[in-house]
This record gives sequence, structure tokens and C-alpha cells, in this order.
Amino acid sequence: MIKLKLILGQWLANLTRKLKNNFYIYLATLFTLLVLLDAGVFHIGENMRDKAFDFMVKNRVFQTKADKDIVIVDINEASLAAFAKEYGRWPWPRQVLGEFVENIEAQKPKAIVFDIVFSDADIYNADSDAYFNDVIAGTDNTFFPILRLDTSQDSESKLKFSQIPGLTASPEANKDATIAAVLPHFEGALKSGRLGTHNVYPDADGIVREYRIYHDDYGWRLPSLPLVVAQFSGAKNTENLPKDMLINWRGKPFSYSYATFSDVFTDLASKVKKRPQNEFTNKIVIIGSTASGLFDIKATAMDKQFPGVEIVATAIDNAKHGDYLKVWRGKIPYILMSLLLIWLTTLAFYFKMDRDKFNSLFTGSQVGLLVLSYIGINVSNTYLDLAGPIVWAVALFGVAKIYALATDRALQRWLAFGVKADNAEHSVLMMPILIEASEPLSDALLKKFKRRIELASQSPNNIEILLGTQSGIWGLFGDMPVVSWMYADNKAEYGAAAMQDAQNIAKQLPTLIENIGLPKDTVTRYALHEGKLANQAASLASQWRTLFAQAVIKLEHDQNMKDLA
Repeated sequence: MIKLKLILGQWLANLTRKLKNNFYIYLATLFTLLVLLDAGVFHIGENMRDKAFDFMVKNRVFQTKADKDIVIVDINEASLAAFAKEYGRWPWPRQVLGEFVENIEAQKPKAIVFDIVFSDADIYNADSDAYFNDVIAGTDNTFFPILRLDTSQDSESKLKFSQIPGLTASPEANKDATIAAVLPHFEGALKSGRLGTHNVYPDADGIVREYRIYHDDYGWRLPSLPLVVAQFSGAKNTENLPKDMLINWRGKPFSYSYATFSDVFTDLASKVKKRPQNEFTNKIVIIGSTASGLFDIKATAMDKQFPGVEIVATAIDNAKHGDYLKVWRGKIPYILMSLLLIWLTTLAFYFKMDRDKFNSLFTGSQVGLLVLSYIGINVSNTYLDLAGPIVWAVALFGVAKIYALATDRALQRWLAFGVKADNAEHSVLMMPILIEASEPLSDALLKKFKRRIELASQSPNNIEILLGTQSGIWGLFGDMPVVSWMYADNKAEYGAAAMQDAQNIAKQLPTLIENIGLPKDTVTRYALHEGKLANQAASLASQWRTLFAQAVIKLEHDQNMKDLA
């Protein structure tokens, strides 16, 4: 086992001598390539960013409240069951919805928004369709969705953009461009021009985080239903809304005011009213469904089972108040922030920044960035998207830290300066350093001094601090750093390199003392003592104690000779 450790230490030391600090540059280059590949191909960082975003949004302390003027009239399971006997299964005859609109208009709602696609005629209830068409044609506040189909089907469609009321075209727009879309079947809805898409586009992982506020194809701008409703309700600066709006969720499902369709319909049609007669006055009334059988349930950042009608409500709310979330979610910010953190971390390792300080600084900065993101999304509508870059920086830090610790341990424990496991003897150069200062040396100062010696060293060595805290005569030794080099006997250049390294450290001692904050009049004394270690001897500890004692004796002898001179 001892031989295996020595061989491993020798291999690490050889690798360190070859790579030196260039290892960190190579590592950062590798991580740079990984970030670029990820941004273009794998999208691992994007998934990390989305998961962090979902967690922070879902667990906000300060949640924006749902607009009280938005009410969802829900065609839920209870409504389907209540109307099943009289109207059968969904879809009900359009007369039901027509009567609902006609009755609710008496309360003067701000808008009535259908989250229902009326794509075809009801061939079995033509009179019912005619009645519904007459009712909506007589309103000026009803809104209807357009279902935008995949753009790949546009060329096969016969419907032109120019045939859809309410669309705007740029000067360069293709006047003959066709669009694959499902429009409302009813003439009353089409002539009103109060139309907009209600498509929901999940991200690659199936989670809805954004809402498509408008489609911009072939020079034609097709607005969404939330945008049209927000503009109708008097919202300002809607022209500045982004194409894909990051939704500022109002909370978990059912955060908005809900009313069961069957309950409202029955009360509106009854002579004796039980519900408030101003329940929908000046309200934006959205008619949609949360019934699982109608399949309008989506996965969102807030919940895996989120009603589609409430997504529309939240998008209207965001567009109306302009308080959607703002965040850099593109490739460029992700790449730039990742590379910034990667290379800052690399430079700290490359230039041998004080390890303890850097560990604290790095840990604090990464935690601080996450806290900053969380605070930002709580107190503002801005999300600082730092999760992906932080993960890359932590991964690089982990690898670099392992390399630094592994090589340090190999160099310090085995000091493999050409040493092989089967060598009979090794040479040792020992350098005890005595610091005589006018003020006591604290553990922190000694730790700084040790780190300064590590940074000044040019070859593998071991640095230990002997604390003079013992009582009796042992306390006379004082606090003494001891630097030692161990190297093979068979190559003179190893011994020469160790001696040169020791002499360089000796020259820098005054500067090192000053750098750690000790007074300029602090006296440092040192000695250089060479000796041998027999690899096969029974006790290496005894040999090391002997070498240390000889080095300390030489330190005192050299000082005595200087005093006599």
C-alpha cells in the first residue's frame, strides 16, 4: 500500500511538473467548448436554467395578486353533469352560450372572452347557431379565439392573411400570403374583428413558461387574444410587449375568481336571483373549461395540472398591467455569463490566489448570485438567469480543486522530486525558519506566511508550522515554519533545483514578512541542512526527528557564529 501511494504521488508530481498551472487553462478551454456545444446542441444549461426559474417562481415570497376584475366562468365537471340530461354531452347547442351572453350583457361586463374554438357549424342545430350568431353580432365586447396551425401547413391553406379582420401588415408584407388557421365559424365573430390567437407553446420540456403575444409571419402581424383584450380594456404600452412574453404567474391554479357555468346560467335565467346582480359588472369574463374530459390542462412552472383557461387569464392580466417577467433567456447571455464565471475562476487558480480566501469568495459569490436572483424575482419583475453559468463555474471549481488538492498532497506527502518507490535512499534538504517579531504571531499570520512560501516555491516541497505553545523548555522553540525538500540521490539536478528554490525563498523572506503585516524590524533566521533518509529503515519518523534536530542545531550554531564574529 505504501509503495502504491508513493507511485501515485510520483505520477501526480510528474504530471504537475509537466502541466504546471497550465492545467487550469486547458481545463477552462475544455469547459468553454462544452458551454458552446451545450448552447448549440445539448441544451443542458437551458434545462438547468428552466428548473431554477420554475423553483424560484413557484416559491416566491411576494406573489403578484391576480386581477380581481378578471373572472373565469368555468365549464367544469359539475356543469357538464348538470346539463347532461337536457343538452347532452359537450359540445352543447350554441343557443346555451348565446343565452348566457345575452343575459350576462345586462350586467355590463367589460369584455366577454371565449376560450372556446367555434370551428364548425352544428348541422343538427342550425337554429341554435343562428341564434348565437345574432346575439354576438349585437355585442361590441365579445372576443373569439383563432387557432394558429403549424406554419408548415401555410402553403396548403387557401385562407389569406388579408381575409382576417383586424390584422396589420408591414409595407413589405406578402399580400397573397396564406395562413393555416382555424377561424370562428360565425359571421358575427368574424365581422367584429375582435379576434386573436390563443395558442399555448410549451418549452422543449413540455412546460409552459411563455405566451406568444403575436405571430409575425410574411410581414403580417397576427395578435393574440390576450393582447386584443388588453388593448380593448385600455392597457397602455401594449406595443412594447415582447413577441414571447415570460408569464408572471399569479400563484397556483385557481388563483383567479371562478364561477361555475351551470350555476351562473341557471341564476341568470331564473326569476328569483340568488347571485349578486353586479357580479360581472366591468369585469373581463372568460368562458373556458377546467373539466379534464375537455383536455385543456397544461403543465406550467407553477403546477403540472394547470387550467388552460387560467393561462389565458394570466396572459391577459400580464398584458393589461405590463408586469410580465423580464429575463435574458437567449444563448448569448448564457454563453457570456458562463464564460465570465469560468475564466474568473480559472485565473484565480492560475495565479495561485490565496486558497482560503478564494474558497470563501467563490462560495459566497455563487450563493450570493443565487440569492440575488431570488430577491430580484420577489421584489421586481426581473429574473436574473444565473443558474446555468453558476453550475458550470461550480463544476470547473470542483475539478480544479480536486486537481490542486491531489497534487498538493502528492507533493507534500511524497515530495516526489524524482523519488521512486524502490530507491534505497533519498536526500532531504530542510529549512527551519525562526521569526522574531515584536508582536505575537497569531495562527492567521502563520497561515498567511505558509501560503506566501507556497506561492514563492518553484519546486515540490513540504511546509509545516511548528507552534511554540508547549509549556516548559519546548516553548523556547517558538513558532517555526519548516520547509523540506526530498529528492532522489542519483540525479544532481534535483538537489541543485531544491537548493536554488530554498535560496530564492530565503531572499524573499523580508518581503514575505512585510506582506503578511508584520513590522519591518521583524528578524527572520533560517538554516539549510542536508541529510539522508533510508527507505528500508524501520522508522522513518525517527530519521525525520533526527534531521529536524540537526537543522535546528545548525540554525542556532550559525547564529552563534555570527554573534561571535
